[in-house]
Amino acid sequence: MEAARQYNVHEAKTHFSKILELVATGEEVIISKSGEPVAKVIPLAGKVRRTDYGVLAGRVHIHDDFDELPDGWDEAFGGGE
Repeated sequence: MEAARQYNVHEAKTHFSKILELVATGEEVIISKSGEPVAKVIPLAGKVRRTDYGVLAGRVHIHDDFDELPDGWDEAFGGGE
């Protein structure tokens, strides 16, 4: 397992938005004061955004009209009645 990223208090204040983005994707972040860890920022259960979609990450794109049937298909398969 990868070690949690660590920021000192000044860095944490300066880069708070970046830290929240890391946590939103499942990472844990340690905040330290004078080199000693004092807090851990962790994602809320069930609130993690997935960013690891496997080997096809960034290579598969679903078009906006993916769920739309071509003209005539609905009737051809007994729908549209």
